[in-house]
Amino acid sequence: MPDLAPMRPQVYVDPRPANYFDRFHERARSRGPDWIYPLLRIVSQPVRLAYRLRAVDLANVPARGPVILAPNHFSGLDHWFVGLLLRRQVRFMAKSQLFKGPFLEFVLSHAGAFPVRRGQRDEQAIITAQTILGQGGVVVMYVEGGRSRSGRIGTSARPGIGRLALETGAPVVPVAIRGSERARNWRRLEFPAVTVRYGEPIRFDVELEPARERQQAVADEVLAAVRKMHSELRDR
Repeated sequence: MPDLAPMRPQVYVDPRPANYFDRFHERARSRGPDWIYPLLRIVSQPVRLAYRLRAVDLANVPARGPVILAPNHFSGLDHWFVGLLLRRQVRFMAKSQLFKGPFLEFVLSHAGAFPVRRGQRDEQAIITAQTILGQGGVVVMYVEGGRSRSGRIGTSARPGIGRLALETGAPVVPVAIRGSERARNWRRLEFPAVTVRYGEPIRFDVELEPARERQQAVADEVLAAVRKMHSELRDR
């Protein structure tokens, strides 16, 4: 494992009340991304070039209809790596701490992101994701939740992605991001090549109110697919 720059301590509890984020959920449910999204694509091209971003099997992402993209998560740039080369607009479930200050709140909400209050049962985030999928949109949900501090894929997924897949019936596309663990070393002027591989969609029959054990089993199945794809990228 390469020497990785340290990460800031993770903050799991957002002290702001849940109703602070209601306006962001209302916007995400009623409106899609606006002009901010294509603008971010344009200004993010240096990111694509610096990291020699390469996509593999883009055709596995359905061209229309609801889709859940389930990547591993090593870097704060993974949002860009996952969505930058896709033709479809993607909607991110982003930690609520990112929604801070007028500028970031404006950019994130107008780019189609919506907040999730980590460390709590954030039902509003699930409802927003279900609404977007019901409208035929694409939702990105990291299969392990937060970023891996070690730069390795863990052994346990968060059950939320299993719940979302089961309750909506939306296909899940496992996504393996290779190289982004070293993207945090940019202050050391390290810009590793990053490859994003999109797996074949995994489909689950709809289950209303699935048991938590069932949610976990589905989430772990998706994580296993991500881990396998990531290992195959490493071995190439």
